[in-house]
Amino acid sequence: MRIDVLTLFPAMFQGPLTESILQRAQEERILEIHVHDIRAFARGRHRQVDDSPYGGGAGMVMMAEPVVKAIETIASTPVPSSGGGGGVLSGGPLCVYLSPRGKRLTQPEVERLATKHEWILLLCGHYEGVDQRVIDTWIDEEISIGDYVLTGGELPAMVLIDALARQLPGVLGKEESAHEESFSKKLSRKREYPHYTRPEEFRGMRVPDILLSGNHAKIEEWRRNHLV
Repeated sequence: MRIDVLTLFPAMFQGPLTESILQRAQEERILEIHVHDIRAFARGRHRQVDDSPYGGGAGMVMMAEPVVKAIETIASTPVPSSGGGGGVLSGGPLCVYLSPRGKRLTQPEVERLATKHEWILLLCGHYEGVDQRVIDTWIDEEISIGDYVLTGGELPAMVLIDALARQLPGVLGKEESAHEESFSKKLSRKREYPHYTRPEEFRGMRVPDILLSGNHAKIEEWRRNHLV
């Protein structure tokens, strides 16, 4: 999967994208992430990317031209298909705007995006948002990570990237890991059961006996009964 990110603050992605599972996924070429500075697509010496809103009001609005130029430039990039054979992806990326007005991100939505799209472009809004003409014409979906407002779309983009990466074959240590965790289809979209590890007893608290029994059928039953 390839993910392109459009942002005014590319440095915010350096830590989250270069550690742990996301780092390993990129090193193994399972996931390809490109972060682009929207200012690089703006005109003039000052690289202006925002202006005051028509109709008045507080705050600034991200201008259409640099954002659209960035989207069109990236979308025209030949991207190899994961199917091999020297082919390239056709139709460009799915363009997603991270916005509090968007559809709520859920595990089924993450699974849909990871399954159906090899190439996704994420637009991180800032200030009061993006010129509506960009959303109406160049954006395919608006996604929100919750009913609250953040300073910008960078943190939601990181959340979405992390969630998507977990769905890609080969990213997690065990293939079943992504299929048997909180909100997965296998667990009936419920929260995962409790987990324990060594020692068997810690400060008077013991691991449930059933988990030490070796009876896999009973352990599976216990886990099913402890889904929330």
